[in-house]
Amino acid sequence: MSYQDMYASKLVSAKQAAEAVQSGDWVDYGWGVGTPVAIDKAIAERLPELHDVNFRGGVLMWEPEIFKLEDAAEHMTWNSWHMSGVERKAIAKGFSFYTPIRYAELPRYYREGNMPKSDVVCLQTTPMDEHGYFNFGPQASHLAAMCEGARTIIVEVNKNMPYCLGGFENDIHISKVSMIVEGDNPPIAETGASAPATEVDKKVAQLIVEEIPDGACLQLGIGGMPNAVGSLIAQSDLKDLGVHTEMYVDGFVDMAAAGKITGMRKSIDRGRQVYAFGEGTKKLYDYINNNPACMSAPVNYTNDPYNVGLLDNFISINNAVDVDLFGQVNAESAGTKQISGTGGQLDFVMGAYLSKGGKSFICMSSTFTPKGGEMQSRIRATLAPGSTVTDARTCTHYLVTEYGKVNLKGLSLWQRAEGIINIAHPAFRDSLIAEAEKMHIWRRSNKR
Repeated sequence: MSYQDMYASKLVSAKQAAEAVQSGDWVDYGWGVGTPVAIDKAIAERLPELHDVNFRGGVLMWEPEIFKLEDAAEHMTWNSWHMSGVERKAIAKGFSFYTPIRYAELPRYYREGNMPKSDVVCLQTTPMDEHGYFNFGPQASHLAAMCEGARTIIVEVNKNMPYCLGGFENDIHISKVSMIVEGDNPPIAETGASAPATEVDKKVAQLIVEEIPDGACLQLGIGGMPNAVGSLIAQSDLKDLGVHTEMYVDGFVDMAAAGKITGMRKSIDRGRQVYAFGEGTKKLYDYINNNPACMSAPVNYTNDPYNVGLLDNFISINNAVDVDLFGQVNAESAGTKQISGTGGQLDFVMGAYLSKGGKSFICMSSTFTPKGGEMQSRIRATLAPGSTVTDARTCTHYLVTEYGKVNLKGLSLWQRAEGIINIAHPAFRDSLIAEAEKMHIWRRSNKR
């Protein structure tokens, strides 16, 4: 049977595909831009007939139809590998829950029985190529592992999905696909252009960029500060930079356009920009589409600290919500309220330190002002009760605010307290010193 004949035999409507979902099933919804659209709508219409359906996904870029049911919690749970704003809002409705992970390990969860295998996989892909493959687009991440043990695999083809070249585990063959749905080919969801960098962002970015040598290999997290670093690099004199990252963001496109990225000094994947998934604007999707300079790869490859450590002068740049005087970093919650997730931050904090000349930077503004409230410090004596420790104090390397940077490696508790307080907003330094004294991590000789 030809691939086209196989395609025709497996082509179904979204409504027919939704019939594959049964009560009690575990249903995977792809990842980010690969979240299904037409199939999701059909499943939402069927869901009132079902109970205890468990969905898995993450970094949602729009609200799925299944979220819009008035009594969604009576029929389903949504289990997120990494919370977006959409998923965060659904927590209060009683059906959305975060699953703590180290992102590098996620494929193993599927392959080694750490959790229920997928009963049904639903995801957007590119149309089938002449060899019978559907490309995952910018979401290789953990999808091959997710599909391996699934009972039913349903692909929703989208002509707008960028075709992302890689090395392995970035596509699925029609012989492994159970059903094919042809949707309405919606545009690939965009994150929208980043807000203009603030003066604080620019100050933090400058402190980091001056630490980056020619030939360094970069990982950027999501957010204003990492993007500000990317913009500053694009305008700098740096050259021959490489990319090995979890998430591919618009900042890399800008750097490549400015001629800063060649990857020719990388010890592995020389000349290629390696990433596990991508989200951004149409500019990004157009750039990675069929681009041999870019390499879509599974997350257990991109985020493996030992692979990262093979790359000399690896520079990891990520955000934080707050930190304490011991050097513990919270990058994902506000007390017990989940904001995002651990993702790969810890993977790259560990990997960058294994790299010869490598450095990881956790950056943040020194303060924030809640709506209608007073200015508060992001540097705290201790993390708020219930807050997540994303990066243990033993792993944290550099902390950066607009007031400076401190390398915590090898520092005792009193040295850490002093270094961290020195990059806090001046309005909070005396109160932080007082708290440090109470905790017996301050020497009177520190402040002169």
